[in-house]
Amino acid sequence: MLSDPLPNALDVRKAASRGVSVSGALQPADLPQFRAQLASDEGQIEAKLDFARDEENRPVVALSIKASVSVTCQRCLSPMPLTVSGESALGIVWSDDQAKHLPKYLDPIVVPEEGGNCWDMVEEELILLLPAFSYHETQDCKQILSGYSGEIQETEAAPERANPFDVLARLKPDKEPRS
Repeated sequence: MLSDPLPNALDVRKAASRGVSVSGALQPADLPQFRAQLASDEGQIEAKLDFARDEENRPVVALSIKASVSVTCQRCLSPMPLTVSGESALGIVWSDDQAKHLPKYLDPIVVPEEGGNCWDMVEEELILLLPAFSYHETQDCKQILSGYSGEIQETEAAPERANPFDVLARLKPDKEPRS
């Protein structure tokens, strides 16, 4: 397990030219957008960023992430542990126009000219790794759900309300039969 913190700011051009590898740990509280998706600040995030230049001399970064966090079960609304991991190949670009010209196997990451924020790269990838909906295993939610598995009980029928147009019907003259 990594214990050194992941550096935040890094000049990605120089890092890619030199083939720098950076690794470290983060806490969910360090990443506000990712933290908003979680049930608590508990957890550990480990990340490794390998900067390089590809065969066409583009700056790229290989990102490996493993996170153990606590999310909310969408079935019982209780916190539950979740471990996610993933790897991504990112092409470092400085504009959206450059991003359009990257090959399909590279996901673009737009960074400002002066450098890049490693935490932002990790945070965006973590958000993409989270499942759309998190659920405990059924047996783990069973005690909470057992009260909801019974038969649907019949409820009293709602009392009939008076029709507000009945007053108009009384004012209307009766029709005489046609011959």
